[in-house]
Amino acid sequence: MRIADIERKTAETDIRLSLCLDGTGKAEIRTGIGFLDHMLTLFAAHGRFDLAVACEGDTYVDGHHTTEDIGIALGAAFAQALGDKRGICRYGHILLPMDEALVLCAADISGRSCLRWQFQLPSPREGDFDTELAEEFFTAFTRSANVTLHMRQLDGTNTHHILEAAFKGFGRAMAQAVSIDPAGAGAVPSTKGVL
Repeated sequence: MRIADIERKTAETDIRLSLCLDGTGKAEIRTGIGFLDHMLTLFAAHGRFDLAVACEGDTYVDGHHTTEDIGIALGAAFAQALGDKRGICRYGHILLPMDEALVLCAADISGRSCLRWQFQLPSPREGDFDTELAEEFFTAFTRSANVTLHMRQLDGTNTHHILEAAFKGFGRAMAQAVSIDPAGAGAVPSTKGVL
């Protein structure tokens, strides 16, 4: 089983996160931000990752530190669970529709951190969540996991649908990328021999 347990404590957040890449989509999420809980639950379900997140953060200030630090912890968990990345497919991608919204998500477990985020979110808030923090979450994830992630909104007028498509697409693209490639014979999927 490819698993990771991360504990991250700062003056702003206290996070305990566990991840199993070869799970069933079971999620136990308590971030203190209801909308973020919903998005991470969707991510886990569509990636079929078992994910537990417990965070106590300074949400009395706003959701920024909690959202960013959970992105950091989740990225660290992926890096830990993947180890030397031997045998993985490495790449994953999807065009994911959610009603009128359509989002492209493409991932490369490259060992290089890069986020390309192209979204126009109609609403600045969704429930208790500042929608601009979605980009902060994915930036933190890519930096911590050393993953290249392209995410682009191709259509959509409802902010909830757009972000739901983004998190579902993220789960499905990452599930493809971390899956074991039977033709890879346990090799590192790079001509360099390392990722």
